[in-house]
Amino acid sequence: MHKNRIWFQLALIVILAVAVVGSTLAINRSYGVGAFLGPIGGTHRIVMQRFITRPDEQALQRAAIQGMLDALDDPYTFYVPPADTDEFEKEMTGEYVGIGVAVAMRDGWLTVITPLDGSPAIAAGVRAGDRIVEIEGVSTADKTPDECVEMLMGEAGVPVRITVERGGTRIAVTIVRERIVTQTVRGFHRADDGRWRHVIDADRRIAYIRVSQFNQTTADEFKGVIEGLGAEEPGRLGALIIDLRGNPGGLMSASIAMADLFLSEGIIVSTRGRALDAETILAHREGTLGDFPVVVMIDGQSASASEIFAGALADNDRAVILGERSFGKASIQQVYTLSRTNAELKITEGRYQLPSGRSPHREPGSTEWGVDPSPGFFVPMSGQEWLDAMTTQQDQEVIRTGTEDAIDWSDTEVALAALGDRQLTAAVGALRTRIDTGLWVPVGADAPSGELLIAEDLERLDRSRQALLRDLAMLERSARRHESAGIALDEPIDLWPDDTDLAGGRLEVFDARGNRIAELVITGDDLERWLQASGVEPTEAEGSDDG
Repeated sequence: MHKNRIWFQLALIVILAVAVVGSTLAINRSYGVGAFLGPIGGTHRIVMQRFITRPDEQALQRAAIQGMLDALDDPYTFYVPPADTDEFEKEMTGEYVGIGVAVAMRDGWLTVITPLDGSPAIAAGVRAGDRIVEIEGVSTADKTPDECVEMLMGEAGVPVRITVERGGTRIAVTIVRERIVTQTVRGFHRADDGRWRHVIDADRRIAYIRVSQFNQTTADEFKGVIEGLGAEEPGRLGALIIDLRGNPGGLMSASIAMADLFLSEGIIVSTRGRALDAETILAHREGTLGDFPVVVMIDGQSASASEIFAGALADNDRAVILGERSFGKASIQQVYTLSRTNAELKITEGRYQLPSGRSPHREPGSTEWGVDPSPGFFVPMSGQEWLDAMTTQQDQEVIRTGTEDAIDWSDTEVALAALGDRQLTAAVGALRTRIDTGLWVPVGADAPSGELLIAEDLERLDRSRQALLRDLAMLERSARRHESAGIALDEPIDLWPDDTDLAGGRLEVFDARGNRIAELVITGDDLERWLQASGVEPTEAEGSDDG
């Protein structure tokens, strides 16, 4: 009996121990990662075992991750699968290994838009306009641009053989690949030797610097250019235009280093986040540039690090901001490499705040975001004006060594007319007045309110929605006409010549009995597309020679 009691007690202890372990596991499952992953793992197991066809397991994994991130409702938090990490790193850092050319498909061939500054391609004699017809003996005729770029990239120090076609002659070129760092600090025009021109008004010593992105070399590039302009010597540099239009941001450290050049004291930026320690970054007196007038140009595509730079100088009264309200992105983000894979996760961890204490981040429903132009320096550009200016700007980036230029770029008025950039012209005018009179005289209007900007956004979105609805209606009408396969879709009926100017004209509407029921003023050029989608066609008399 005694032995039986002992064995019973031992068995009870074991049972209780197992029960305690089981209870602990249950708690972990209820409150820990296991409880979160349990249904996901169970779903995965059932789908892989029981679904009618065998699923793509990697596709399921990507969808599960993407679904979790979508629930955060943050467009700046995203997953980078292993296959895309190289391209992601290239975009983040501005670095890659290759020959250093900007390319595009032209007439079916891979064509050099421009060799890049200091690249092995330019050293090997590759020129803008060259067709790259072969890479390592493989024709580029049936390749996509991405496929061609992948063939040009590789390991540093490894040569690649290309064949370029220039003026009907094919030339074999061997280029040793190098690590390419995209240069982000530019001027307004390239001189004959390929170098950037920065002095846009020699009489008043007004310089222009455009920063296209913030990467690990931007601050050093910027400092080198501005020192070359004499910014450290009192009186040598009259004024400076810093163009951040279209700059999507990048490394915040580069933006902070640049801002510190202009500020001797005060707050540059501060940070806040749930998992981050609050931090305030202050300017340093040492290394501060001279006191000359500065205009910072921004627009609706200036984001993140661009907004921190512009906001720091504006809030510390160091610069006038000219252009349009910036984008509104002030996310503090970190990139993590996920375990057991080369995949990466870019996640928002906090927000940046301007010296005023306000975050420029655009929150849903907010009417205040970004950085506004200074009072009197809101200078908007229409979509066509912007497109024309950007097209001209991109053309200036092309390196055309050894060619003659018919434009006298040393003449400020001629240069501004050639660039066709209304905001740049306004910036030069503002700085001329500031140098001549010591005053900042407005060259535009006050920035519109957030409510007005939202209304304009809604109007633009509504126009896009209406255009999509018209196109959809047209497609539906065309599709209904075809009940059998293999019949081409109808072309929309041409109601009048394409070059007809309709804006300001009138439209009369009659009912089936011939009674005029409405007379409408035409305010845009989309009427034909609307009518094509609405089921109308010309009358028999339309297009006749009768008066």
